[in-house]
Amino acid sequence: MPQEDDDLAANYVGAFDGRLSFGKRPALLIVDFVMAYLDKSSPLYADVEDALESNIRLLAAARAAGIPVIFTNVVYEKDGADGGLFYKKIPSLRVFVKGSPYGAFPPSLQPLDGERIISKQFASAFFGTALTDILTTAAIDTLLITGLSTSGCVRATALDALQSGFAPFVVRDACGDRHSAPHDANLFDLQAKYAEVVSEGEAIEFLRSSALSSSET
Repeated sequence: MPQEDDDLAANYVGAFDGRLSFGKRPALLIVDFVMAYLDKSSPLYADVEDALESNIRLLAAARAAGIPVIFTNVVYEKDGADGGLFYKKIPSLRVFVKGSPYGAFPPSLQPLDGERIISKQFASAFFGTALTDILTTAAIDTLLITGLSTSGCVRATALDALQSGFAPFVVRDACGDRHSAPHDANLFDLQAKYAEVVSEGEAIEFLRSSALSSSET
């Protein structure tokens, strides 16, 4: 670990040492893993193929465990007016205009019948959507959060999950960003203040144990 990383970690000791625990009723929340970030012709292409493979494995584990899966995507009307200032601030969001192929889920990460899709216009999956009601109705207490991008919609969603009373666990291997610097910095900050950042292996083990617990009750 570089010296500056040692200094940063030491600086946070004693101020940000709290930990959240896995709950009893998890859901997997896959945030905006769509073609806009995978197609090299897209202005939002982010070189996140490794994160895609991690999501494929997590999705398979969640389905095998009978854990609810929720996907999010971004969809705008043709003029982008429903995106407000967010759409104005980031002109490349035009790739998410309704009907754009960039807004589609990749072939290897397709929702099944019965799996929820939350369409949103802003960064957080909670803002302006029915996600809180859906989770509350299903008595979900824990969210495994994956997707894109770490510094944007994943971070915003994890923060709102915490503030809404759902324990957020961000799966580092299954998130991605345009550059490693904002990816790493935001994972560090999320772990310190707003979420637990876990590995794919930890997440899959939790999913499997949750399935075992459900079968025993």
